[in-house]
Formats: sequence, C-alpha cells, structure tokens
Amino acid sequence: MPYLYNTPSEQRAMLDAIGAQSIDELFEVIPEALRLKRPLNLPPALSELELTQHMAQLAAQNAHAGRMVSFLGAGCYDHFIPAAVDAIASRGEFYTSYTPYQPEVSQGNLQAMFEYQTLVCQLTGLDVSNASLYDGGSATVEAALMCLTSTKRHGKVVAAGSLHPEYRQILETYFTCLDTQLVTVAATEGIVSPRAIAAAVDDQTACVVIQHPNFFGCLEDVEAIARITHEAGAMLVVAFDPLSLGLLKRPGDLGADVAVAEGHVLGSPMSYGGPFLGIMACREAFVRKMPGRIAGETTDRRGRRCWVLTLQTREQHIRREKATSNICTNQGLFALRAAVYLSLLGPQGLREVSELCVRKAHYAADQLAAGGRLTLPYDRPFFKEFVVRDREGRVSELLSTAQAAGFLAGVPLGPWYPELSDCFLVAVTEKRTRSEIDAFVKCLHNA
Repeated sequence: MPYLYNTPSEQRAMLDAIGAQSIDELFEVIPEALRLKRPLNLPPALSELELTQHMAQLAAQNAHAGRMVSFLGAGCYDHFIPAAVDAIASRGEFYTSYTPYQPEVSQGNLQAMFEYQTLVCQLTGLDVSNASLYDGGSATVEAALMCLTSTKRHGKVVAAGSLHPEYRQILETYFTCLDTQLVTVAATEGIVSPRAIAAAVDDQTACVVIQHPNFFGCLEDVEAIARITHEAGAMLVVAFDPLSLGLLKRPGDLGADVAVAEGHVLGSPMSYGGPFLGIMACREAFVRKMPGRIAGETTDRRGRRCWVLTLQTREQHIRREKATSNICTNQGLFALRAAVYLSLLGPQGLREVSELCVRKAHYAADQLAAGGRLTLPYDRPFFKEFVVRDREGRVSELLSTAQAAGFLAGVPLGPWYPELSDCFLVAVTEKRTRSEIDAFVKCLHNA
C-alpha cells in the first residue's frame, strides 16, 4: 500500500471542509490526560535500500523449515511440493481472479472446483464434497453443526480426547452459544476406547467426532466406533490425514458419514501456520445440509459441457432461514493446489508418499527409543507421527538444544495435556533423509 503524504495546504482544505480550525481540535473529545505530549518514539528514517536490508535481517531471525530440519507436526507438516503445483496455481487466471464464491464465478474456476470435489470424493470414499472450507478446524466444526441439523438432535456432541485439542477448542467456542453439550471422551494409551464412546453416546447425541490417525499419530478403531455411533442413531465425523489414505482405508469405507481434513498437506506450504485448506465430504443423504457451495457439471443450451454452482447454501444466495452456514468464501486457490498435487501423484504416487512417511517415521521412532533417555509411551500402530517421552522431564530444554543444532524437533504436549508434560510430538515426512534422521537422533541422545 503506498504512503500518501498530506501537504499543509491539503490539510487546510480538509479542515475547512469539515469546519475545524486545527487538527488539535479534532482530538478535543479525548481527555487531556490521555493525549501524547511528545513525538512518537520512532527510529530515524531509512532509505529504501536500508529498509530492505533491515527487513531481510528481521526475517532471517525466523526459524523455519526452509533453513532447518523440521520434525514438527500437530496439523502442520513439511511435505514436498512439486514445482508444477506452484507453476499452475500462480497463473494469472487463477491467482488474481475475483474471489470465486459469487454466482457469476468463471467457468475455469468452476471446473477447477469440480475436479477438486471429484478427487476428494475418490480420496474419501464418500459421495459429495463441497468446494472447500477455511481449514481443518473450521471444517470439523461445520461438520458437527451439519450433524445437529441433519439428526435434529441438539443435546450433545461427543468428541474423542485424541481429536486435535485446537479443534476441540473451536467446538467449545461454537457450542458456548448453543444448547449443545460437548462431551470429551478421554484417550487412554493413545486412543479412545470404543467402550468409552458407547458409554458417552445416547439418544440425544448428534454425532461422534474422532480423528484417524489421531492427534498422537495413533490409529483408532474407527469401524467399531462407527457401529456404536450408528446404533445410537448418531452420525460419525472422521478427521483424517489425506496423505494417510495411500495406505489406510478411506473414511467412507470405515463408516464415516462426514469426513473432514486439513488439506494443506496436498501441495500447500506450511507458511507459519496458514492460510490452509478445509476439506469436507459426506454421504449424499446429507448433501442439502452441507455448508459452503458445490460445483456441478451440466450442459448448456447448445449441448456443450459446462459447470455451474449446483448448491449455494449461504444466506447471500438463498433465504436466510434456509442457510446452512455463514461460510462466505472458500479456499479456491488452495483447493486448486490440492487438485493439481493429487493429479500429479496419482494413486501410485500417493501410496509411495504414504509408505515413505510410515517407514521413515518408524525408523526414527526405533532409533530415538534406543538411546535410554527417550521412550515411546504408546505401543500403538501409527502413521507418520508419534509421541516421545523424555525420562528426565526436561522437554523444553531438550527442544531448545535441538533447535540450536538446526532441528525443529517437535511439539511439546504439556500445554494441551498436562499429564503429558514430559512428552513431545514428532512428525516424520517423506522429505526427511536417513542422514537427517540419524543426526536428529544423535542430537537428542547427546543433549
């Protein structure tokens, strides 16, 4: 944004127009004791060259995956992004196009949405996908709200304690203003027990929300939880890792009614935590309760293939009382990136990425647990993420030492789970090499 300076003559003209004698007169409503009596404490002005150098020095202080080896996870992962994703997504017709949520959205954007939705349906094993939501957390909440209206049960939502704690915080925030109780089923040994889920659900439960692989990286017994949920007349929402589906069963095949995900792993960078991509798919029976918008394929009056916004369920497009959500836009550019990424990988490429994540994560876990100081508290199958316990209980010191050596070593669990204050979460993606993992393990063992 350019800086526009007001000259004294321009200031005088504006004051005359509003009938004020001086700029000070504009601030007479502010008590004298609250007014600043001195100039702002600003550094001397810099030239463009000096300012550019100064900003570059400030930016260099950030510890990021571009110059450090990242083992961070908890929803934000350092995956490889093929150059073709950036090349296509940066084309002007996509990158600078008008926000693609209006009814007059272009055919090109509609086709991109349609292709994205098709890929998400194939990925999840469900019937319908919307054209994206903001991120994984908001998608999870929208799925729960969708279940409230679909089941006409507003009494209770049951969430697994192994669901991302930030997702549960967002659920709590939304339900504060609703007559809906959020019941959290504690995770023991890294997963939630189907028996504990069965004890929590009743005839007032709208849905059960679980994550698979869960926040700790462990695999849940989704099929058993699905049976229990459906026997109670409730819906099952599964939050999933899109890249895990190269090896794991799809949410729809496991019994999910709604599947949601954080989709940044499909070709979007970490970017210090966003913006990201919210994925949502559901069974066809619930399509009219789905938030956002859905692009569909049809033919025009000349019989040519074309695309339209089939469903637009927000209040700008339909009667307010019929709106399913106040979602006012989508992550069209990031959905495009996901579609390009999945198209480039294909089924075989997706499987290879999944296998690399699994093998490298298990190799890292085995090596870390071999040193004596570190242990793996959960003896459960996991995908690319796992919990590590420091016997000495000095997680903060351990992670700081690793960062000084060039490693973003993991995410401490204490702030979310006080009982795990001696633990941290480690994620290993396909990008990590054996030499990087070995150096990381050696660093932690010698800390």
